[in-house]
Amino acid sequence: MFDKMKQLQQMKEQMDDAKERLNHISVKGECQGITVVANGNKKIIEVIIPKETYENSDHEEVAELLVIATNKAIESAEGVFESEMRGMAGGLMGGLGF
Repeated sequence: MFDKMKQLQQMKEQMDDAKERLNHISVKGECQGITVVANGNKKIIEVIIPKETYENSDHEEVAELLVIATNKAIESAEGVFESEMRGMAGGLMGGLGF
């Protein structure tokens, strides 16, 4: 019983470590000059809208481009997140005897 508790604690520590690593991984989504940067935990950390894009487009167009760029960034972040979790899950399941 104590061994399983210890393994669960180790799993929690590994999960915390993975989340910390994911905070330091950046991915981008881009659409017609607009760039959205997210981290591996799927949090948006930066939005770049060039002045010329903003000045030469109407509000609705900028909003649409921003949505597309944001979705691309989140999709990329999701891929990084899933890859990290898959790698960690393989090690965790083996440690629990599965």
